[in-house]
Order: sequence, then C-alpha cells, then structure tokens
Amino acid sequence: MQLQEVLGALVNQAGVKTVYSEPITAEGRTIVAVAKVRCGFGGGFGRNGRGSEDQGEGGGGGFIARPVGFVEVDAHGARFVPIVDPQSKAFAVGIGIGVGLALCRLMFGR
Repeated sequence: MQLQEVLGALVNQAGVKTVYSEPITAEGRTIVAVAKVRCGFGGGFGRNGRGSEDQGEGGGGGFIARPVGFVEVDAHGARFVPIVDPQSKAFAVGIGIGVGLALCRLMFGR
C-alpha cells in the first residue's frame, strides 16, 4: 500500500460523525455525544546498499477517539455537558504536586 492510499483511507475515516455521534432523541431531549479525535501516521524506507535484495519500506496510521461529553438540546436551548475523567484529574494533581515540590527544593535548597 502506498503512502497516498494510506492518507486517503485516513481522510475517509475522518469526519463529523467521528467527533459527533448520531443524535438520540428521548423525552423531549436530543443528545449528541462528542469525542476528541487524534490521528497519526508514519512511514519509512530503507536500503542497505550491499545487495539488490536489501530494501525496505513501510507505513501506517490510525485514529484514537475519546468521549469528552455530550450536547443536550431541549426546549430551553442547548448545553454542553463534559464527561470528567477522574484518572486524568488525579494525574494532573500529581504532576502539580511534583512540580511544586521541585520548585521548593530549587528555591529553598531542601
């Protein structure tokens, strides 16, 4: 598969439905799930130069989608409701404490 084919497949997968789900309507409300989408791709080529058989090439790519919330639409309007990830918050607090301790050691030499 050539790099152009890989890129074409990635672009075909990307779209609004990757980030926003199909709306679900119930009890006078419409809910649309929202996701954060990241994509990446890479490729390579190699040649040893010692023989005609020493060559290489490769490539690949992919998407990662993570739910971040939903949009709720009702008679009063629309609002975004975030999905809070407790693991991410705990990680952020841990990083903050670590940076704070490192700064204290630098400033006060302890």
